[in-house]
Formats: sequence, structure tokens, C-alpha cells
Amino acid sequence: MFSDTAKVSLKAGKGGDGAVSFRREIYIPKGGPDGGDGGKGGDIIFKADKDTNTLIDFRYTPILTAEDGRNGSGTRSAGRAGKDLIVEVPIGTIVKRDGKVIADLVTDGQTAVIARGGDGGFGNAHFKSSTRQAPIIAEVGEPGEEFEAEIELKLLADVGLVGLPNAGKSTFLSVVSNAKPEIADYPFTTLTPQLGMATIDEQDLLIADIPGLIEGASEGKGLGHDFLRHIDRTAVLLHLVDVYNNDAGEAYKTIRGELEKYSDLASRPEVVALTKCEGVDSEIIEMQMASILKINPEVKVFAISAAAHQGIDDLLRELKSEVILQRQSEANSAHDKAHFTEPSDDEALPTISLSPEAVKTTWKVTKEDDKFIVTGEKIEKFAKRTDMNNYASVNRLRDIMKKMGIRAELTSLGAEPDSIVSIAGKEFTLVEDW
Repeated sequence: MFSDTAKVSLKAGKGGDGAVSFRREIYIPKGGPDGGDGGKGGDIIFKADKDTNTLIDFRYTPILTAEDGRNGSGTRSAGRAGKDLIVEVPIGTIVKRDGKVIADLVTDGQTAVIARGGDGGFGNAHFKSSTRQAPIIAEVGEPGEEFEAEIELKLLADVGLVGLPNAGKSTFLSVVSNAKPEIADYPFTTLTPQLGMATIDEQDLLIADIPGLIEGASEGKGLGHDFLRHIDRTAVLLHLVDVYNNDAGEAYKTIRGELEKYSDLASRPEVVALTKCEGVDSEIIEMQMASILKINPEVKVFAISAAAHQGIDDLLRELKSEVILQRQSEANSAHDKAHFTEPSDDEALPTISLSPEAVKTTWKVTKEDDKFIVTGEKIEKFAKRTDMNNYASVNRLRDIMKKMGIRAELTSLGAEPDSIVSIAGKEFTLVEDW
């Protein structure tokens, strides 16, 4: 079964808790703190694999969980890090979070960390200082990232076959490659994308047979968006047109119209082939070619018969040339984007100084009902690692808030000693003389 979309819940590993421990050995009455740090939680990593071709496994494993880090212990023993969860996905997989692309896996073996495990908490050995000889503070581990990911597969191929239903795409693919698509004399025989490898002059071409399109496909009609996405990444489009159409130009125009409405497919290099030309009078073939060229005078049109193996090699050679040119163009474009140029004197970067107001932008305080909500990446990280059951740990969080200027902001907003403060879902009250 082929599956090209899926949703999966991800939960990276929680970091291990730091330990509160003191060295206790004979003849060493004041050994000092020796609590170790917690281990980092495991990440969830996606890895592109050329031997995986569908997302169907996500239908049966809708929740992915990485291993938690272990807690620290005495003698400064750090907890073991949680084991990463490595998930193999097809080449061409896109991962989205809240609609935003966070990973795009396009080469075999490419990996991406999709959900990061939480950092382990520091043990009390970390907090020893000249003025704090016996700290009883230890941090809890951070929770790992947890969210629902949208996964989408866009096939990566050199050539994408497009055309109206029953245009002969499956027959063509079965003849030029080792693919075995279902073939029958009725529309929409192909309901899932098929891949096949064709070889011409020792050059391999990966060809994708996309289910037939109809007018309105770009708005979702027929098989619509479900399969248009699969020709997004093909280097060249091979547009097959049935020579038995009443008007090959109109059939060609219909599909071109859908491609122009979807992404940038209309600008993709294109070759057109009239199919099923065995036994057809040359005058009819020339008339149908002229009808297509009237719509697009610049396109190259071939007359072929997959069943009779006529015109196949010439068509494949043309596709090979177009693919080579397009791949080279893509490589040059990627190089240009990656090229770094030094700014001129006129474009020198301005000097930025961190004023108190600039520092303040790293956090924000808002009041909701009788609660004060503090947000900001840095302060939230501290809060996540604070053991709310440890008075000394909570006091440390209060001290950090004071140094960052959050206390002054809370006071200006009317916070009282018994007011509730919430940071990263953790709540505590203010105290007198804080």
C-alpha cells in the first residue's frame, strides 16, 4: 500500500534530573557536594533511506517516543543520555510543524533532528562556590519537545509523466523500465504514483508515473493535489497526449492550464509525446502535432508507440539531454545562493549595542486575571529545570528573575508578595523582601 501523507505525534526524551548528594567517607567529615548531572533526553531523528518508498508505517505507529535521560547520582556520576530514536523515511520526505517546514530530506542517508530531547539538570556539585559550600540545589531535567508533525512525501525523479487519464503513461513506463504498473483501457487505472528506471546510452533516468490529471485538478478535483505534489521536484516533464484525441492541442492545453495554476510547474522543462501512434496515418500525426505546436510553438513533440517500441530511444535521448541541462542549472543556482560576498564599505554592518531596553526584549510579562505570565526563551529554560518542590531551587529562579529585571517589571505591573507567577507552565508565588 502506498501512502504519501501522514500525521504522527512526536515526544523526545526528557532530560534526567540532577542529584543532591554529599560525599560521605570515613576520615573525610566534610566531603562536600558530589551530585552528578542528569543525562540528555534522546532526540527523534529522521533519516532518508533509498529503500523506503512509502509513509505507510506511520499509519501503524502514530506515536514516536525517544528514550529519557537517566538521573545523576552521587560521586559526581552523570546520568546516561537517552538513546536517540532514528526513523527511516523515503527520500523526498518533508516534515512540517504547525504548517512550517522543519526538514526536507532529499538525499540518501541525510538526517534531520525533528524533535530535540531535553537537557539534563545540573546536580548540586555544579552549584558549589566559595560562599555556598553545601548547596542543596539540583535541577530537574528539561522535557523533550512534544508536538504533532505533518509528514508529506514528494517523489524525487528525473522525469515526471503527466497527461490526461488513459494517455498511455503506465504503458510507456512499463516498456522503458522495470516498473510493473497496472494497465487497462479505462481512465484512472493508476491510483498511486509509480517509479521506474529507464536506461539510455548508459544514462539512468528515474521516471515517475503520476496518476492522470483532469481539468480542475489544481483545485483538488479528481486526484488533484494528492498527486500534483509528486511532480514538484522532477527535473523535466514528459507530457503524453493520446493521438486519438479529437484535438490533441486542446488535451495538451487542459493539462498545461492545471500546471500553470499549481506551483511553478509551468516553467519546468517539458517534452511532449503523441502516444499510440502505431498504424496511424502520418497525416493525422502531423495534424495533431501542429495542433499542439499552435498552443506552444517552442515545445518539442515526438510521435511514439510504447506497445510497438517506436520512437522510444529518440524520446529518451531528448529527455536525458533536458535532465542533464536542468540538473546543471539547479546546481549552479544552489552555488550562487551559497556564495558569500563581503559587504562593501557602503554596506558595512552597523554596530549594535545592547541597551537595557534591548535586553528586556528577551522576555515579556503579561497579566491574565490574577496571574502574571512570564515568557522568554532563556527564562523559560531556567524555569523548566527548576525543582518546584525544592525551596532553594525556587529561590534560585527568583534570583535569576531579579538579575534579568523581571522582578522590577512585575512590581510595576502591581504584583504583590502572594501573586502567582507562571513560567513555562510552572507556577509559584512571590515572597516578601524578594
